[in-house]
Amino acid sequence: MTEHAQYTKLIGLLEERGAGYRVIEHAPEGATEAVSALRGHGLAQAAKCIVVMVKLDKKTKRYVLAVVPGDRRVDLNAVKALLGGVYAGFATQEVAERLSGSVSGTILPFSFDPELELVVDPALLAHEELFFNAARLDRSLALRTADYREIAQPRLETISQ
Repeated sequence: MTEHAQYTKLIGLLEERGAGYRVIEHAPEGATEAVSALRGHGLAQAAKCIVVMVKLDKKTKRYVLAVVPGDRRVDLNAVKALLGGVYAGFATQEVAERLSGSVSGTILPFSFDPELELVVDPALLAHEELFFNAARLDRSLALRTADYREIAQPRLETISQ
């Protein structure tokens, strides 16, 4: 799926569900700090999306789309403990992009793949709106937090530090 196809899919979902959102066009940027400055909001409102691989045993892996505030880091030990794993690390870029349907730097805080479990740190939901690159480096969304929570149906767990 191309990055524009994932963007179109997301916009269609938000429209269908009547979500309150704004599209923000900006210079191409994927780094959380830089793109937050372009969008004009604090880092705590940015949804930083990281694909984490958790080994449950020698043969079994699970993948988590960990979404944390932009001013925090994913706590790999917390994600590992959450799934009862023996190891957790960042997924390879190839795996992250395949499961998320987006290139690195544009991964959405939504999972459209059953292999990718969506886990969101509750600290991200403390604001009226959250911001994220919308499967494109040159376009972001400001989305009402209540609508995000209702549509994405994330598992809420403290997974940041």
